[in-house]
Amino acid sequence: MSMEADARGSNGRLLPLLKVIVACWKLNLAGALEYRLSFFLTAGMMFVNNIVWIFYWGVYFHRFQVVNGWTFEDVMMMWAIGAGGFGVAAVLFGNCFTLAGLIANGQLETFLVQPKPVLPHVLVSRMSVSAIGDVVFGLGLYGMFGQHSAGGLLKFGIGLLLATLLFICFNLLVQSLAFYMGNAEALGMQLNMGFLTFATYPTDIFRGAGKLLLFTLVPAGFISYIPIGLLKTVEWPFAFGLIGASLVLLTGSSVLFYRGLRHYSSGNQVTLRM
Repeated sequence: MSMEADARGSNGRLLPLLKVIVACWKLNLAGALEYRLSFFLTAGMMFVNNIVWIFYWGVYFHRFQVVNGWTFEDVMMMWAIGAGGFGVAAVLFGNCFTLAGLIANGQLETFLVQPKPVLPHVLVSRMSVSAIGDVVFGLGLYGMFGQHSAGGLLKFGIGLLLATLLFICFNLLVQSLAFYMGNAEALGMQLNMGFLTFATYPTDIFRGAGKLLLFTLVPAGFISYIPIGLLKTVEWPFAFGLIGASLVLLTGSSVLFYRGLRHYSSGNQVTLRM
């Protein structure tokens, strides 16, 4: 009886949260589509920007067919996972990239006074329109270079999901430093750009301490190695390490955020949100 009650209680808490999240996503999209020309131009320019990088890699692999065991198709799938994971994170959980500004400027009151879980509500309350271009770009690369079998689609979906989680949690971790050190917007931006950059370069071009860094302090290596260690062939040590790193970052970033709320100072701003 107790287990049944716990299950009903969990469902009773989860369903309202999911409704809030979906409602926020709908409102974000509706707001972005209010100016449709701007919406398509913004997303389209990011898509074009990514195409330039693919042109660069195409020229490179035209001269060098293999780079430390990586083929052009491997690099394309790395970009599919990297750009796609970043895009999904920025579209659906956009405030993970701007949280430091909200903290430093005392703009969390809107979320604190509402009867909703603070962290999920904060993260889903913003959408990056330009990142839609990243999502479309990543899916397009999978369509061109990915394995189109059921197993290939499943592995790509899992890889994209874990990459998205790593982007969200790493940025949440560094952005939450604003609770402890004041304005951390510049630091958060720099670390985000570094993480994104390393996630779109083949892991095996790095050696020694540099490679160790990519699987520890700045775990972008877990994203960039997905095409080799998960999509091409499942390397179980890497797969378990990828899942473990995602769970550690998820736990660590959540704990750091909620502990940081104890240090939060109000900005005395009154704002209405859903």
